[in-house]
Amino acid sequence: MADWIREIIDDKKVLIDKLVEEGYFDAVEAAGNLMGEVLKNGYKILTAGNGGSAADAQHFTGEVIGRFLKERGPLPAITMTVDPTVMTAIANDYGYDDAIARQVDGLGTEGDCVLLITTSGNSENMIRAAKTAHEKGIKVIGLLGKDGGKMKDLCDIPLVVTSDMTPRVQEIHTFSVHLMCQIIENINF
Repeated sequence: MADWIREIIDDKKVLIDKLVEEGYFDAVEAAGNLMGEVLKNGYKILTAGNGGSAADAQHFTGEVIGRFLKERGPLPAITMTVDPTVMTAIANDYGYDDAIARQVDGLGTEGDCVLLITTSGNSENMIRAAKTAHEKGIKVIGLLGKDGGKMKDLCDIPLVVTSDMTPRVQEIHTFSVHLMCQIIENINF
């Protein structure tokens, strides 16, 4: 095995140990419990991100609507970044920074939960979506990186992967998605 591959693996082990010590996975458990209860109470989860984080949002939604580990019925979740007609119409008329907030306003109801993913914690469209969610009484969970950025204080449950390496942050986000999906299934089935 190449030395640089071993170095990446070792760095990831160190990061996971650090996150355990910082209580990150306790927050993941709290987020999974919150979303599980939201779904159990008949509400839905809205998700969004940019780039790779948009893919993570889609991944989460697919596991919730489809299945994760258990054969079961679907649960309600919507990824707000998958409809190019909606995204481009809103971006054209209101600007890209409002493309997610406008959907939160139109699709979200009090009792729902929104999962917003940004590796920097400073994506303006995620910040505006979080603010809109709070105005509507929607709980906000943030999958964040670095120091959590401006999003950290806008989240009911901020999940901050304290790393400046975007690939490591994204890898932990994917792991976190899987953990939350398992919690959601355990609560609902």
